Amino acid sequence: MTSLAVYSSLFLTALVAATILPAQSEAVLAGLLLTGSYPVWALIAVASAGNVLGSVINWLLGRGIERFRDRRWFPVRREALLRAEGWYRRYGRWSLLLSWAPVIGDPLTVVAGVLREPFPVFLVLVTIAKVGRYLVLAAATLSLV
Repeated sequence: MTSLAVYSSLFLTALVAATILPAQSEAVLAGLLLTGSYPVWALIAVASAGNVLGSVINWLLGRGIERFRDRRWFPVRREALLRAEGWYRRYGRWSLLLSWAPVIGDPLTVVAGVLREPFPVFLVLVTIAKVGRYLVLAAATLSLV
């Protein structure tokens, strides 16, 4: 597999993993790290870029489709969205530092759009969270080698 294909696959997996679709970018990143064939910094940068972009997509969805939240096809379960709204209202924009977390992370990024969090603030906090998660994952994975 060419380097372009590897990096593209990692980017797309990380992007999809940050949306409400099920995907596991951590496993892909860990596997690539364990091969030792690619620079660690490049893998972390590509995974982070894809994951942040996926969260931006969620934010944009939140900005535009909140009015459809009670429809069957709405991409986030009602309970998950209500829980994320509760977190967001209680902890404010700082809750976006949990955007990396399973179950609540993706709905939080949608809620940030619904509640009109300014994009520059959203982008900074989500980037810190996503890059931080991949740095920890890389450190943990490489400590196994």
